[in-house]
Amino acid sequence: MRAEVIAWTVAVLTIVYLAWRTVSPLVTPIFFGLVLAYAAYPIHRRLKGRIGKRKSAALLTAGTVGLGGVITFELLMISVRVAASFYDSIVEFFNWLMIQPLPPEVLDFLQRFSDQLIPRLSDYISRGTLSIPLYLLQLFVFLLTFYYSLAYAEDISRQIHLSLPRKNRELGERILESLNRTLGALVRAWLVLNVVKGILMTFGFIIFGVSDIYTAIVAGFLTFLFSFVPLFEGWMIWAIAAAYFAMNGSYLHAAGIALYGFLLVSPIPDYTIRPMMVAKDADLDETLVFIGMIGGTWAMGVKGLIIGPIVLNLLLVLLKEWKRIINEREPSHRHPQAPSKPAPRPQG
Repeated sequence: MRAEVIAWTVAVLTIVYLAWRTVSPLVTPIFFGLVLAYAAYPIHRRLKGRIGKRKSAALLTAGTVGLGGVITFELLMISVRVAASFYDSIVEFFNWLMIQPLPPEVLDFLQRFSDQLIPRLSDYISRGTLSIPLYLLQLFVFLLTFYYSLAYAEDISRQIHLSLPRKNRELGERILESLNRTLGALVRAWLVLNVVKGILMTFGFIIFGVSDIYTAIVAGFLTFLFSFVPLFEGWMIWAIAAAYFAMNGSYLHAAGIALYGFLLVSPIPDYTIRPMMVAKDADLDETLVFIGMIGGTWAMGVKGLIIGPIVLNLLLVLLKEWKRIINEREPSHRHPQAPSKPAPRPQG
């Protein structure tokens, strides 16, 4: 009997391990497919009453494919030009630095740094070009997740509620409510702030005379997209503009666009305004949201921006439940206190 249990345990663990190895490369597109389906569910809920849930999900998926296809194609063309321009600008910037009247030690350091940075940058751009088939596969998985999450949203929600244990059902309901509230606040804050950052970057390019209106709009659009990528967060766009001004001797304009971008686009709004928006919408502590975003991104990449605050909020719910249970158990362990006054004697 014991040998049979051990054999079944080994078999189950092996299956779980192989299943995880199969799914783990696709966790990111699956995760963001679920998040986008959650964000698009209010639209799906209105459409499904008119055309049915599957047609509504198919229509939203087709719209995502159409819009995503156009954006991806434009982004690919723009990214190729921006990558080439960025590479040339980096090379020109280091060439410009090397002819400045700097101490020999500084020039030697810059030369060594340039000799290491330029080949790595070229290799990174080349590897990004060769990764297009992998991106297309992830896009396909993302779209499938998005469609089926919308088409079977009610069934998924029903199964989740049915799987809650009867004994701690109230706690499970609170966890689901906290998850829904926090995820909604994160998605809304993420989208709204990134749109505002893109608009501000467009105005910044126009105000400081970086480029014409069309290029400024492209810069704002790239800022919106890069704001979804940790470590970039839109700062790369104003950094390129500042470097362009500096190489042309317009140091006042370089300092102006850099200060404008640093304070209004990235990184200051990401660490101040975004946690405040999420905390206010989800009724959370701003420090908790901030720690969740930073730690989650550090541990899990781009997914951690959303997962980190959710996990910390769920931990807070569990701690409150544990405290409630402890407070309920404490009175049973207390000894009854003696009466403060002596009992009256019976009169005879």
